[in-house]
Amino acid sequence: MLKLRIPDEEIVKKGIDFYQKQIRQIVETEENIGRVCAIDVETGDYFVADDVLDAARPLRAKRPDVILWSERIGYNAMYALSGFADIERTSK
Repeated sequence: MLKLRIPDEEIVKKGIDFYQKQIRQIVETEENIGRVCAIDVETGDYFVADDVLDAARPLRAKRPDVILWSERIGYNAMYALSGFADIERTSK
């Protein structure tokens, strides 16, 4: 099992802090809304791409052991989950 150098709670805090205080005002432009910003929580380096993997690759190439936090630009959540139940099928 992988042991992280930084506790989970600190990864979240650092990622959010970097994004809110240093990166958001730079990347949150009309053309970037909906894209992904991957952030190295130890250095503050970041990369913007259309999906998580493409955003992470350049940072991992630079530092293979990088610890990343990702934000969907212009949204409150990275992913949205939804679903529905077929009431007719499930109620019989």
